[in-house]
Amino acid sequence: MSFPRRPKITKSDIVDQISLNIKNNNLKLEKKYIRLVIDAFFEELKSNLCSNNVIEFRSFGTFEVRKRKGRLNARNPQTGEYVKVLDHHVAYFRPGKDLKERVWGIKG
Repeated sequence: MSFPRRPKITKSDIVDQISLNIKNNNLKLEKKYIRLVIDAFFEELKSNLCSNNVIEFRSFGTFEVRKRKGRLNARNPQTGEYVKVLDHHVAYFRPGKDLKERVWGIKG
C-alpha cells in the first residue's frame, strides 16, 4: 500500500507564512528578523533538551529526552549484519490535547 506524497514545509515557508501573518496585522518585521527569532527558538530548544530539561508548550505539546534501552539483536538493514545497540537518549515529543484533537480530524 502506498500513500500519496505529502507536501513538505521548510523553515523558509514558515518564515514566509509568519511574515504574511504579521503584514495582515498591519505590523512590519523583515524576514531576516523572523528567521533570527526562529533560529534562536530552535537553539534554545536544543540547548534545553541537551540539559535534560522538559519543555512544555501548553495545548501544543511537550519535548523531552528519554532513555532508550539497548539491544543485542539489532540488525543493520543495509548489510544484514547483527549489531549491538547501546543504551542511548532520544528526543521525544508528546502532543498536547489541542494538537491531538486538531490532528485527529485530518483526512487523507
